[in-house]
Amino acid sequence: MNLHIPVNEGDQKQGSMDAPLVLVEYGDYECPYCGAAYPVVKQLQSHFGREMLFIFRNFPLSEIHPHALSAAYVAEAAGLQRKFWKLHDLIYENQSSLSERHLLSLAESANADIERLEKDMTSFPVIEKVENDMEGGARSGVNGTPTFFINGIRHNGNYDFESLKQALEAK
Repeated sequence: MNLHIPVNEGDQKQGSMDAPLVLVEYGDYECPYCGAAYPVVKQLQSHFGREMLFIFRNFPLSEIHPHALSAAYVAEAAGLQRKFWKLHDLIYENQSSLSERHLLSLAESANADIERLEKDMTSFPVIEKVENDMEGGARSGVNGTPTFFINGIRHNGNYDFESLKQALEAK
């Protein structure tokens, strides 16, 4: 299945929109498999450098992971303060404890304005962004996390470094 919603300016991205390789992850902050994929993505970014654009889209599986939706809202709210990636990393690095209080503490560590963040977490733009990510994922056939797309095509292989590196190099 292909990526239904093309990469766009509204995405949380690292790298250049002109990069020849585009890796999109649909992830859930509380998913242990996403937690395992997090350092792999970092390794891929280091390996490919400017050749790769990385996009993260939210796909919280709230029935299984009770804190995933709150984590997505906190990360997107931090994004309004240009702190998305700092908080994204902190959440994955502290994945075992994602209560709302701990999420706010992580946001504070990322130097986010907590008062503003708390308001933004429940704002229409943040909720809409997460819902749009989830809807786009569902329309692209995402039914579990992490799900990766490489240059718009779903990667059905493993998500260890070697498998993703080979799939990216094949593009």
